[in-house]
Order: sequence, then structure tokens, then C-alpha cells
Amino acid sequence: MQVTYYGHSCFSVVVAGKKLLFDPFISPNELARNIDIKAIRADYILISHGHDDHIHDAVDIANQTNATVICSYEIYLWLGKKGLKKIRPMNIGGHWITDFGKVKCVSAVHSSALPDGTYGGNPMGFLIESSTGNFYYSGDTALTYDMKLIGDYKNIDFAFLPIGNNFTMGFDNAVIAADFIKCDKIIGMHYDTFDIIKIDHEEAKGKFKVASKELLLLKIGETMEMKN
Repeated sequence: MQVTYYGHSCFSVVVAGKKLLFDPFISPNELARNIDIKAIRADYILISHGHDDHIHDAVDIANQTNATVICSYEIYLWLGKKGLKKIRPMNIGGHWITDFGKVKCVSAVHSSALPDGTYGGNPMGFLIESSTGNFYYSGDTALTYDMKLIGDYKNIDFAFLPIGNNFTMGFDNAVIAADFIKCDKIIGMHYDTFDIIKIDHEEAKGKFKVASKELLLLKIGETMEMKN
């Protein structure tokens, strides 16, 4: 699977030949100023919750790519009012069998309000299972004991976890989360974008190394091949 980082919590993952784009927040991000959103391609856009720093570019990218958006029911209603037609509303506990594999919505402990202040439904993470491998995208979340259920029942090749603290768990708790989901290869997200979530990269990597795990901090625009 190919993973490309577009800044903050936005990643593209090629799964079974399909391009999945998670939480598109690119154009307002000064750190991602060299990314041209008009060049981004996606077959699916997955939105974990309604905050602007996860949904800002979703409508524009969906319109230019004709991607199917996967999101909560409340975000589905909001996007429908923006004119989008290809939307799959889901909720925590549900799954959908697609042409790239299986997507299951799982719990995230956070909040969710849309850019206009309306309710964005429950925040959630996504568990992706496919013929090319399995991974977990947690969305914005605190450390939660529910993560142990993922580790107990699924084999995860890699996971995306927030590490910036303040609005989500920090890297100390992310190490515990990695233990809960029984995954040794973690891609960090939701850090450095704003002053309040800046981290010490070497300290974060060191905490994971002590726990015999690997923390990957991709550069914006970088593409990495993830092997299962």
C-alpha cells in the first residue's frame, strides 16, 4: 500500500488499486502550501469528524474527483446541502464491503462540530481490511480502552494515530494505544500544524523505540510504500 502525507491528518492510501483520502485539510495549512489540491486524486474520501481541520477541502476535492465520501450521517446531511451526491453515511459499529475491501467505523473519543457550528455527529475512526493489507485510522481521539478490541480481533499492519497532545492524545498515550491495537508500525498525525500541538520529533520517536515500536513522521508530500 502506498501512503502519501498531505499534512496535519490528511493522508492518501492506495488500497487494492483504489485511492482513499482521509480528512482533507490542505489549502489553509501553511505547512502544506506546496501541495496543489487540484492535482489530488481520490476514489473515496473518508471523514472522521466535522471539524474544519479535517473537512475543509472535502467538497472541492470530491467535486473534482467524483469520489465517494464516507462519513457520519450528520456530515452526510451537511455535505448533501453543499451539492454532493456520492456520499455513504455510516456510524460506529457498522461496516461496508466496497471494491477495495471492508471499511468499519470504530469509536473515537473527541468532539465534532461542522464549520458552520452545526452538530457533526459522533467522531469515529476507520478500520480498513483488504487483500493488500489492514490498517487503522483513528481520527482525532483520546486513548481509549475500546482500542483493545481492535488488537484482540484484527491483525493491523500499520496505524495512523494522533500524537500532538492538547486536542488529542499525545505521543506518550499513542505508545499505549499502539500496544492496545497490537501494532508496531505507527504513522503519526495531528501534530506541528499549530503552535499548540508542536512536538519534539526525536523525543516522540524515542518513546516508541523504547517500547520496541516504530513511529513514522512523514514529510508533507512524501510517499511511502507500506508492506504487510
